[in-house]
Amino acid sequence: MNLSTKIAGIELKNPLLPASGPLVGDYEKMMTLAGFGLGGMVTKTISIKGADVPRPCIIANKDSIMNAELWSEYPLEQWLEEILPKLKKDLDIPLIISVGYTKEDMEKLIPVLDPYADAFEVSTHYVGKDLSVIGETVKTIRKNTKKPFFMKVSPHMPDHVAFAEVARKNGASGIAAVNSLGPSMKIDLANRKVLVGNDKGEVWTSGPAIKPVALAIVNKIKSAMPDFTVIGVGGVATAEDVVEFLLAGADAVQMLSAAMLHGKDLYEKIIKDLPQVLEKYDFSSVEEVRNTKLEKGNIKFEPDNPIIDEDKCIKCSVCIKVCPYFALNMDEKVKVNIEKCFGCGLCESKCPTKAISGVLKK
Repeated sequence: MNLSTKIAGIELKNPLLPASGPLVGDYEKMMTLAGFGLGGMVTKTISIKGADVPRPCIIANKDSIMNAELWSEYPLEQWLEEILPKLKKDLDIPLIISVGYTKEDMEKLIPVLDPYADAFEVSTHYVGKDLSVIGETVKTIRKNTKKPFFMKVSPHMPDHVAFAEVARKNGASGIAAVNSLGPSMKIDLANRKVLVGNDKGEVWTSGPAIKPVALAIVNKIKSAMPDFTVIGVGGVATAEDVVEFLLAGADAVQMLSAAMLHGKDLYEKIIKDLPQVLEKYDFSSVEEVRNTKLEKGNIKFEPDNPIIDEDKCIKCSVCIKVCPYFALNMDEKVKVNIEKCFGCGLCESKCPTKAISGVLKK
């Protein structure tokens, strides 16, 4: 099974990379992750000064990570003197150096980091929403490097395609979509306090919970700009998620939060599982997924009603309890009131035994 892919001309042996964050904060961490077989490496975001990080700073929910970290806690000098020279010597996969944030920062960062980078990823989390500012930042980066670089778009940008268009027009090689979602907040109800956060009690949210947002933005950008590189970020936790992002339009994917939720060896598991998952869905390679058109937009307005498979139904009544149109009831078996049924699909998606069909799957 061929798992290889390309991002802006850079060959990756497989499409999985780490996303920028705590797990890629120094040499030891990155070399450990590289040992899991990743296709490429991404550093924690480097800026001029090391970040002052409030502690505690990370908390896990069932399907998300809430993080009050900023950029790397190490200053630029430490990266240049201690971390990057060793990575350059020992890392045998492409290295994407994450940098932030302003045009002025880029003037200083890009020239000195360029010798160590195969590519750059540029965080715009704290730059604002003004696309003219984004454009000037991109111009500055391109002026200071010939290497590929990917502008990382945040979910709060009002027009993600316009962001990508400005990035490409001014010299970017692609987009990483998306950064974490926020600001958000985690409250400890018993103690009437915010558990983690900055001085405003705010954090950023990432992980499986934001996957639907990330998929939509990846697909929106790729649909508008099919020849522009897109790296999918936000919610990857399984090999199936990787394939979904590729089908949505990503050329490669990044994962971080799920490894913090479930363990760092999740990288290795996903890479191991990927060939079987591709085969399960009748794909022969990562490239084939990337070249497959995602079907969408087949809209109709007449309802299809659920069909109940009595052999699979365990009479748990979940469908009856959740139906927003009060169209299901139990009389020895589940019955559908066709006059009330809206054909919404909720019952089919909630059935624990897959006993309901006819609405979502055609």
